[in-house]
Amino acid sequence: MQAPSMMRGFVTVGGWTLASRVMGFARDIMIAATLGAGPAAEAFLIAFSLPNMFRRFFAEGAFNMAFVPMFSKKLESDDDPHGFARDAFSTLASLLIVLTVLAQVFMPWLVLLMASGFAEDERLPLAVTYGRIAFPYILLISLAALLSGVLNSTGRFAAAAAAPILLNLILVGLLLVAGRQGWPAGLTLAWGVPIAGIAQLVLLWIAAGRAGYRLVPRRPRLTPELRRLAAIAAPAALAGGVVQVNLLVGRQVASFFDGAIAWLSYADRLYQLPLGVVGIAIGVVLLPDLSRRLRAGDDAGGRDAINRAAEFALILTVPATVAFLVIPMPLVMTLFQRGAFGPDDAAATALALAIYGLGLPAFVLQKVLQPLYFAREDTRRPFYFALVSMVVNALLAIGLAPVAGFLAAAIGTTIAGWSMVWLLRRGTRRMGDAAQSDARLRRRVPRIVAAAAAMGLCLWLSMIVIGPLFGMGAWKFVALLALVMIGAISYFGIGNAIGAFSLRDIRAAIRR
Repeated sequence: MQAPSMMRGFVTVGGWTLASRVMGFARDIMIAATLGAGPAAEAFLIAFSLPNMFRRFFAEGAFNMAFVPMFSKKLESDDDPHGFARDAFSTLASLLIVLTVLAQVFMPWLVLLMASGFAEDERLPLAVTYGRIAFPYILLISLAALLSGVLNSTGRFAAAAAAPILLNLILVGLLLVAGRQGWPAGLTLAWGVPIAGIAQLVLLWIAAGRAGYRLVPRRPRLTPELRRLAAIAAPAALAGGVVQVNLLVGRQVASFFDGAIAWLSYADRLYQLPLGVVGIAIGVVLLPDLSRRLRAGDDAGGRDAINRAAEFALILTVPATVAFLVIPMPLVMTLFQRGAFGPDDAAATALALAIYGLGLPAFVLQKVLQPLYFAREDTRRPFYFALVSMVVNALLAIGLAPVAGFLAAAIGTTIAGWSMVWLLRRGTRRMGDAAQSDARLRRRVPRIVAAAAAMGLCLWLSMIVIGPLFGMGAWKFVALLALVMIGAISYFGIGNAIGAFSLRDIRAAIRR
């Protein structure tokens, strides 16, 4: 795959991910308006996070990080990729069926593991009920993630990137129906999660079948390839476990502050928009591309792919960081403050968003650096780095909680993210030229930062004029749209003028 094709892949995945995140905002706006930051909202958010936590651990984390490079290499050499994918599909399904059954039995303990502040609280029985309903989503979405890995490795990105939209469409639709029929909103959302999982799995199974990979489950077989897959996946699974421990620490800290789980979750949704659009696009496209290049001995092509991915990441995330620092309150007020979600909730969420925003470039750069290891089937060192990051996060989140309150969780996450980037970058020194920064990236990074800083100044000055509109009802939407346009025009105009990037080159690369 040539670099222009990789750029097209970034745009395809990023575009569909953006559409999904916009629908996710619609979903979260409705949840915030309906449930606010009350017990039902926090119970659902914890219940929904359980299958997602294990999904990242099994599917999008360990399993796919090991599966995609192996499948890509089998595809490149035509070494029965279909049989390998079918065996992996059957084995993953078997493991997750067992996990789902165990989770039903131990759900009260799983909820307390996520939020011990729920003990002796009305939130606990609600979260247990919602969790038991929602947890089978892990089986469905994990198998869908494997099918996505198959499609992405063959250069078919659209279906896999579009599938998450179904989750948000279904949850929004069910919330609307629940409002009209008088159904309990939290319970309706919980049932919507596995329904959406079925829809996503069916869509991707059909797409994989059309691509020539109709993966019909069979009795699991422990083949030599699966043993190799397990050996590679084990350290990645441990690293994924470390990441989830970081999330657990944050939620545990937040569970002792009323409303904090909801505040952090809504702030997370906002910074996940650029993180998802850019980070997911890079992770999905770069890993199979880099795996093929390394197998072919194309170090120069690998270096160009890594550097252009880093450039793409910084072009889009640095200005987002500045925006989250300069205008967090207008963003949160406009998107979430209505119904049960009041001004105090908006202020707390805005503070968390600003702190998360400082870590946004780090979270995306991890997606750029990790494929350098995974493409070489090296999952051990990222695990060790993740352990260090976990310790940093735990010390900060727990140690600062008496002083910073619920914001300690966001501070720990952000600083731990940057420590992980430093360790990953330091570990690439022995990887040769393929892992080194090129002259173009070194020249453009300070210019990207300068363009984003100039954009921040424009936004700050604009708020002096536009700010009063945010207290005038529907005019706040007009005001936010004006800020977005001012930010985009100033950033891309200044950035293009000072050589931070070339809009002409970007358009040409996408067209090709």
